[in-house]
Amino acid sequence: KLQVSDPQGIVEFENGNFKLIFQNPKNVNEFSMTLLKGQEREAICALHVNNKKAVPESNVTYCQAEHSNTSTTFILTNLDKKHIDTYTCCLESLLPPPYIYCHLKETYLYIQDKEDCFSQGIMSWIIIGLIGFALISCVCCVVACRLRNKNQQCESNSHEYNSEYMPMAAVNAAKKPRI
Repeated sequence: KLQVSDPQGIVEFENGNFKLIFQNPKNVNEFSMTLLKGQEREAICALHVNNKKAVPESNVTYCQAEHSNTSTTFILTNLDKKHIDTYTCCLESLLPPPYIYCHLKETYLYIQDKEDCFSQGIMSWIIIGLIGFALISCVCCVVACRLRNKNQQCESNSHEYNSEYMPMAAVNAAKKPRI
């Protein structure tokens, strides 16, 4: 369980889920907290509280909002590489007046893709396998060449009996008596 906190909010990472926890405003009857994503500040999840009654709203499947008496929690689940971005929590205090709009917390989330780890592992095994195959192939080629050379040397020392030219033994010239 990893937890990062500051006076404005807490970010927890547990069981593959990010929890962004923000303190509720004090002495406020009606407020709204919205989780915004990216530089475009796209609203992905919100929680509207009116007289202690909370109404969650979500524009995406990976964000849920939960409310307690002291805090509001945004839970981000099933995240992958495409969810890497800056997330900002925006608090709007509606009642009692004055209306207040402010950003509480800006957090950058980096998610390492599970498939990347898996594919890197497979890729390293493929490379190791190819190197092993190349080494075994080289050893087999060297052994085959040596056997071939040795076989050729043996054949050059022996006579080939089906050849048109037969090797003949040297004959000493017969000595003729001189008269």
